[in-house]
Amino acid sequence: MSEIRLSSEKRLRLFSGRGFPELSDAVAAELGIPLTPTSAYDFANGEVFVRFEESVRGCDAFVIQSHTAPVNKQIMEQLIMVDALKRASAKRITVVAPFYGYARQDKKHRGREPITARLMADLYKTAGADRLMVVDLHTSQIQGFFDGPVDHLFALPMLANYVGSKVDRTRLTIVSPDSGRVRVAERWSELLGGCPIAFIHKTRDPRVPNESVTGKVVGEVDGQTCVVIDDMIDTAGTITKAVDALFAAGAKEVIVAATHAVFSGPAVERLKASKVTEVVVTDSLPIDEDKRFDGLTVLSIAPLLARAIREVFEDGSVTSLFDGHS
Repeated sequence: MSEIRLSSEKRLRLFSGRGFPELSDAVAAELGIPLTPTSAYDFANGEVFVRFEESVRGCDAFVIQSHTAPVNKQIMEQLIMVDALKRASAKRITVVAPFYGYARQDKKHRGREPITARLMADLYKTAGADRLMVVDLHTSQIQGFFDGPVDHLFALPMLANYVGSKVDRTRLTIVSPDSGRVRVAERWSELLGGCPIAFIHKTRDPRVPNESVTGKVVGEVDGQTCVVIDDMIDTAGTITKAVDALFAAGAKEVIVAATHAVFSGPAVERLKASKVTEVVVTDSLPIDEDKRFDGLTVLSIAPLLARAIREVFEDGSVTSLFDGHS
């Protein structure tokens, strides 16, 4: 009788959607492995087709897709990739979504509204995902929407270290654009030596998307270098109003730091027209050349994602990547 040998060797496979292949290439380079060859194309009516060109049986699969515009297409492509991996007998499937689409729809503001962030988690689970990996969710409770492990990574240390190297920390104030991000501002303050924090009181009409009314600055900012922090810049309305309010309150200069550069509609023109000194973001989403401007700094999250993927694959510790401390 011939001998049957069973291999227990783990295999890490990295797969990329078409939303932002350059980021996937950078993560692969950090890991020192190639992306798995994939064929993907659209039918004439917009339907997406995906097929992997190599066997994925028994592998530990990580599927990277940036939920950039058109968001629905990128999400659907990632779901189809997960389904294809499940049907091809991948051992474990991790969805890597640096920017989690629909994260702002995390609760009902009024009756008859969806909770689309929860629907997203259900879709990934149904498709066959075992694990989610995301960066700087709009609200942390979204982690509880997915029935399985969620690796919630933070770009905060990277952003804070960069800003801290550029400014006089004795004249620095961290500013939350609203009361909801005060806790994040406190963590920035801890990383930068206990500098003071402030926040801007604002109101928002849930019936009007991407628009808020900026109120007064709460906290001392006169003569200070202010760093306005947020998870994303979409149309830049909130951020530029905050910048104006800070200068009106006597701020010396204002820096904006955010993880996700959505940059929809008038965002770039608003930022260029504002008095902001520098805008610091990550490359969780692609930023086309026509959306780049003087004073924009883009930091790479590829090392963060690669480290998290390696730790998950090796069953190591990723706690330091969750709590925002390096």
